[in-house]
Amino acid sequence: MIVLGLTGSIGMGKSTTAKLFNELGIAVFDADRRVHELYRYEALESLKKRFPQAEVGHQIDRKLLGKLVVGDQKAMADLEQIVHPYIEAARCEFVTAQRNHRSRIVVLDIPLLLETRAWREVDAIAVVSAPHWLQRNRVLARPGMDDEKFTGLLKRQMPDAEKRYRAHFTVQSGFGFVSAKRQVQSIIRALSQIER
Repeated sequence: MIVLGLTGSIGMGKSTTAKLFNELGIAVFDADRRVHELYRYEALESLKKRFPQAEVGHQIDRKLLGKLVVGDQKAMADLEQIVHPYIEAARCEFVTAQRNHRSRIVVLDIPLLLETRAWREVDAIAVVSAPHWLQRNRVLARPGMDDEKFTGLLKRQMPDAEKRYRAHFTVQSGFGFVSAKRQVQSIIRALSQIER
């Protein structure tokens, strides 16, 4: 089985690209979705204890939590220390299940794949990229996003050019959906030809 790590900086179109892989029959582990589940379930008590200011109605408010950790290295490190072990366990469980299911290719959709060294667990890396102006427009169109938060998030992420340099494949999302789908199909064809 070939494990493809899918990554890309905020606003590059990674989530849309992951959906394309899934629509084309490739199982996808969505780390962001799993993190959101953790905030509601397994990690809830630890998060409430460390970040009581983010608790609203016995739940963690993700927007409040984001405001607390962006720009605060200690708070971000604490959040990662709480969440990453759960994510790693869920990722391993997903890969094992897909291996048992005899999947030929799986995708691990991990925003910080290269920054967290999760890249060591994949056979190939695909990065989703777009021009900076398009990335910026996409991100600032999101509810609750502003220049300061965008800049803070970018500082935590490896520069796009370096991600593209380290990747085996690049999906250019700035040319539209049809182009992105063709690029994903091309990646699947290339990976399907590799004997494992």
